Amino acid sequence: MTKLETYITENEGRFLEDLKGWLRIPSISTLPEHVTDIRRAAEYAVEQLKHIGFERAELIQTMRNPLVYGEWLKAPGKPTLLIYGHYDVQPVDPVELWNTPPFEPTIRGDNLYCRGACDDKGQTMLVFKALESLMTVNGTLPVNVKVLIEGEEEVGSPHFEAIAAKYAPLLRADGCLWEGSGFDKADRPILSLGTKGLLYVQLDVQAMNVDAHSGTASFLPSAAWRLVQALASLRTPEGHVRIPGFYDGVITPSEAECAAIAAQTDMDEQQM
Repeated sequence: MTKLETYITENEGRFLEDLKGWLRIPSISTLPEHVTDIRRAAEYAVEQLKHIGFERAELIQTMRNPLVYGEWLKAPGKPTLLIYGHYDVQPVDPVELWNTPPFEPTIRGDNLYCRGACDDKGQTMLVFKALESLMTVNGTLPVNVKVLIEGEEEVGSPHFEAIAAKYAPLLRADGCLWEGSGFDKADRPILSLGTKGLLYVQLDVQAMNVDAHSGTASFLPSAAWRLVQALASLRTPEGHVRIPGFYDGVITPSEAECAAIAAQTDMDEQQM
């Protein structure tokens, strides 16, 4: 084995315990009673960056949950990589459906079960330990590295845009790495041209306020059919969304991008 592989193997147990310690912090961003846990989780990440040897590791306070920022910029002339992740997690209800306590890391077979183990503390800690291994074995990193770990991803990152604009010079980099990509079935790196957004709405439909006999109900307004009609009105049969302003700000793909997509003759076979 190489020195790097040996270091990783010898420290695998400690790496796992560091992850477990982070996972035990219930950093649920949707519940205000966990505000203290949110900060503890952020501080835990800062300590990890300091342990790696980052020359700068600190919290950036937002209107809500703090961002974790770190940088190692001792590779002059080399590119700068920005690593993104998040330390907040989703709620755990209904708890009774869990086989083990949601914030007690449990190994069953080859898998580690805990809230946040796979979104996103697990992936983030993996990057932390990769950086630590490179720094310890080689005494340096091959490129400059910036790290930005947020605590509001699970609530839609409401303050992230403002923070990114405010600290734009600080976050400037040549490339960005996050956990949402991977490799296709042909073991090729996946390159994403963009991501879709999310829109949560609640639509309440009210018709009658009393039950009606089945013999006469067909002549009365149906809340279910009104809902079906309302949903069907949102877009054309071809899929064009009718909501005013829905396409505002959409960037039209360039000719080069369209050509690159058209050149992928095996896209159906290689989809994840």
